[in-house]
Amino acid sequence: MLKMAVLLSGSGRTLDNFHTRFQEGSLQAEVQVVVSNVSGALGLTKAENYGYPAFYASDNDTINSIVKDYDIDIIALAGYLKLYKAPADLSRAVINIHPSLIPAFCGGGFYGSIVHKAVKKRGCMVSGCTVHFANEVYDEGPIIYQQSVVLDYDDTPDDIAIKVFAAECEAFPEAINRVNDKGIEFFWNRK
Repeated sequence: MLKMAVLLSGSGRTLDNFHTRFQEGSLQAEVQVVVSNVSGALGLTKAENYGYPAFYASDNDTINSIVKDYDIDIIALAGYLKLYKAPADLSRAVINIHPSLIPAFCGGGFYGSIVHKAVKKRGCMVSGCTVHFANEVYDEGPIIYQQSVVLDYDDTPDDIAIKVFAAECEAFPEAINRVNDKGIEFFWNRK
């Protein structure tokens, strides 16, 4: 079972999903610590309510000084909206989820509703999410798992967001379980 740090910037919906799945026994990872770059983020309150150590840290160095105090195998970026640079010993162990099927609609500036608006504007009939290892370039690291969703002609960007988030709730735990089963290096060696 993987020991996981969770970085977030907002409401903690993905943390909710991780907690529920761990409680059900369907997530092969255990949250050790939660850190947010946003003071007062709802996700920090949720982390405390779940019994996880929860901290605010505004920059990479502070985050890394917190993470080093815990036995961590992976770092999950769960709605963390900054480019994160992990400490050297965890540089290949950072997992992110992106709300599109990479390589479409990804890279710097593509996140959240911006992605869903671009998908709608292009007239796509399929979207989805990609769980991947993160490195120093947005959305460039090795892909772990992708899950698609079918779109309707009249879907709004908000409709697309709802469908994609439902897929994310399935895909992120699945990807973590695959990393637990295959190991981190398996995915980096696929490139």
